[in-house]
Amino acid sequence: MPEPLEGFLLAAGLGLRMGTLSQCLPKPAWTLRGRPLLQWGAELLRREGVARLACNAHLWPERLRAVADGIEVCAEPQLLGSAGSLLHARGRVEAELLSWNADVWAEAVPFGRLRAAHREARATLSWLLIPHPGGPWNPVWMDEQDRVLPKDVVGPKGPFHFTGAAAWSPEALALLPEGPSEVNDLRPRLPFHLGVVVEPFAWREVGTADALIAVAAELAPEQEGRLPGCYVHPTARPVGSLTRCVLGPRAAPMASITDSDALWFEEHGNQVRLGL
Repeated sequence: MPEPLEGFLLAAGLGLRMGTLSQCLPKPAWTLRGRPLLQWGAELLRREGVARLACNAHLWPERLRAVADGIEVCAEPQLLGSAGSLLHARGRVEAELLSWNADVWAEAVPFGRLRAAHREARATLSWLLIPHPGGPWNPVWMDEQDRVLPKDVVGPKGPFHFTGAAAWSPEALALLPEGPSEVNDLRPRLPFHLGVVVEPFAWREVGTADALIAVAAELAPEQEGRLPGCYVHPTARPVGSLTRCVLGPRAAPMASITDSDALWFEEHGNQVRLGL
């Protein structure tokens, strides 16, 4: 029998928005402050006492495994979607499963408050919400009982932004159909979809090459952001004159090089250059 699960990191995807960076690493394997995004998410959950963690993997699963110390990696040859990915956990959850998006950086997420509210309300699925910050994200609305309303339905409470942190009951996981499915398709079938509103906290979505460069400059100026306007992997050797470049694993371009808008990394002993 597989061991029970308490936490799940959503780490599978095609990596389309990352462009050529996805030919090098899956998004959750890129680092900030020397730590893969996947492990930043794992640390958030471990801090709340979550001991048994898993993640899903689609693109470069072996490269994700290489940075998944202490995390069970569930291969996903066919993408299962935002809800279907939790099929990996069905039948393995005793109380609730806390989930997080592995392409998001955060130093502190109030998972403890989410879990306490989820248990107190006996909710089927609970979302951690913050006041909507503006921008392109879909707004979330609730009724007077803090029940999350169907997509595009406006209610008396809101708008809010879904942070990606969720608590799934075994009942919610049992409602998942076989094969791919999305959370928005599941929502109308949930007996009690709770919204838990908290104060905004620091988080950054790392979804594109430019976002990776910007987050490195902001959060890791002495490490991945140490070359202005570029991203430098911990194993890379930054040399030459570079503009808007990503130096991936073991990148070592020639010292005399002048380059821009490029990804560099080492593969099979060769230096590879791709345009961003």
